[in-house]
Amino acid sequence: MTGSAYERASASAYPQLEPEWVDEVLLAGAAPDVCLCLAEPVSRAELRRLVTERHKVLADAGLRRGGSVALCLAPSLAFITNLLASWQIGAQASLLDHRLTPYEVDVALQRLLPQVVVTAEHSTGGPLRGFAEITESVRTYPGQPAATSHAVIQLSSGSTGPSKIIARDAASLVDEVKRYTMIDGVPGSGERIVSLASMVHVLGLVGGLLYGLHAGVNLTIPARMTADGILTAVQASELPTTLLGVPFHIELLASVQRPPKLPQLTGMTTGGELVRADVHAAFVDRYDVRLGNMYGMTEVGVIATDLFGEHRPAVLPAPGLTVREEGGELHVCMPASPYLGDQDPGRWSEGWLHTKDAGSVDPETGLVRILGRRDSQVSVGGLKVDLTEVEHMLAALPEVAGAVVVHDQAIEAYLVLADGAEAAAVEREITTRLAAYKRPRRLHVVEQLPRTATGKLVRNQAVLRDIGPDGPPTPGRSR
Repeated sequence: MTGSAYERASASAYPQLEPEWVDEVLLAGAAPDVCLCLAEPVSRAELRRLVTERHKVLADAGLRRGGSVALCLAPSLAFITNLLASWQIGAQASLLDHRLTPYEVDVALQRLLPQVVVTAEHSTGGPLRGFAEITESVRTYPGQPAATSHAVIQLSSGSTGPSKIIARDAASLVDEVKRYTMIDGVPGSGERIVSLASMVHVLGLVGGLLYGLHAGVNLTIPARMTADGILTAVQASELPTTLLGVPFHIELLASVQRPPKLPQLTGMTTGGELVRADVHAAFVDRYDVRLGNMYGMTEVGVIATDLFGEHRPAVLPAPGLTVREEGGELHVCMPASPYLGDQDPGRWSEGWLHTKDAGSVDPETGLVRILGRRDSQVSVGGLKVDLTEVEHMLAALPEVAGAVVVHDQAIEAYLVLADGAEAAAVEREITTRLAAYKRPRRLHVVEQLPRTATGKLVRNQAVLRDIGPDGPPTPGRSR
């Protein structure tokens, strides 16, 4: 077989695991280059040395090419080196969020059945830490070799229901890295990404870690994921810097009334849900930089972008991807199903990934408009209501610090009130801003709204009911 691992992997929709792609695509480059910055700067030579060390430890634990390993580690140098070493061996790596409870981890392991499990024996850090310093524990597990040639297994965020098992092969990861290199506005060699997105999930994993290693971009993780911690991380270098995060981080940074001057900050790219117009305007006003949007899914990675805000709220398909609208739903061309287990034709069929997002594609420009989740569009008395519209209206009210809107038998809203605000004031605003058929029939005031590990608001009604101050919601206001 000829050609690089990159060429061999990219030539097939179902490539065998080719361990060489890690060295050729991710770890190649000038040894003195600083490629990572967590507690301390890490050069490429040092990263290669650390990966070689972990390769030996994992191999000594019995991990082989075609084997399976589960990593349950906080964002850290340990996470990075164990992941790259696992791929270098040629094993399939399942990524579990470190914030899962022991029960949730056990359930996930029973679903995934890895042969080796890597967890933290000792970890420094806390809930607001951007990264941890970890001593790993490597143990065997009564699992099985990888049943497929996929390189990585991820669990979906579960923001609207149970998580799905999503698998991606080396070709898919490498092709997505290649897509990033062709997107205008993505940082290049000699620049820096300050990533706020979890490396367990696709935006932080591919858009931050893998792309950064491949393109010679310095990837920096803030010591603390507070507004001050993020801004301090930006100030720590004079290199041109792009922030990478999700709407939650935009809201956090937009809340800073007088941020410091940041001449090195070139812009921010956000994945996930569309940033509300008022938050978008506040961020751009505070920092005077571009705020770009990236639309993607765990199943395929980046799908479409608008990194300069030129097409807002539309986005343009990433190079090499085809997006179509079918029956009001966005579909992405994908040669094979990304799901393990029972195949749901409602998720993937005949070469198309069904995003479950409502949207449209302009036949002339190719621009894609995302109109929210299809399950956010409901019928009330025969009239269509977009729950996203109602949610954005509520969240923009000065009395509201956060909102989630769902529909069961009727439209319901879960609210976090601003300090000193009362639900009655929200009700008065609703009557003036929304048509009667769009108005929530129940308002549930809660202390905090649950979010997924990627910062998305949870809209699973069973979860929302559990956080109600008085248990399951009852007709009328909860408080």
